[in-house]
Amino acid sequence: MALVVSALLLIGCSKAEQTTNRSETAAPSPATAPSTTTATASAGDIGVPECDAFLKAYETCIHDKVPAAQRATFDTGIATWKKTWKAQASDPQTKAALVTACKSAQDGAKSSMKAYGCTF
Repeated sequence: MALVVSALLLIGCSKAEQTTNRSETAAPSPATAPSTTTATASAGDIGVPECDAFLKAYETCIHDKVPAAQRATFDTGIATWKKTWKAQASDPQTKAALVTACKSAQDGAKSSMKAYGCTF
């Protein structure tokens, strides 16, 4: 189960990195970032403390340190994490694996977001 969750996270992370290049050329995307952020921030917590703490720190990093032209891509990634993790948290069989998955996502973000000056 943990391997499946980890694979989903890796796929999600790689998609975010791939779409970063595309979002830089798309002018409308940054304009939609604030509304996306508001929608994801109000969606609520996952219910797993490790996930909730990581998402809060990641969102803060994105909105404080990532250039506006690149935020939309990161906001999409956050929304995907929230949707996926919330669904997994609602299933008792997969909820336990979220602790490991969220810690793994945080470890990955430590490396990938270092370029923006983010710390977790």
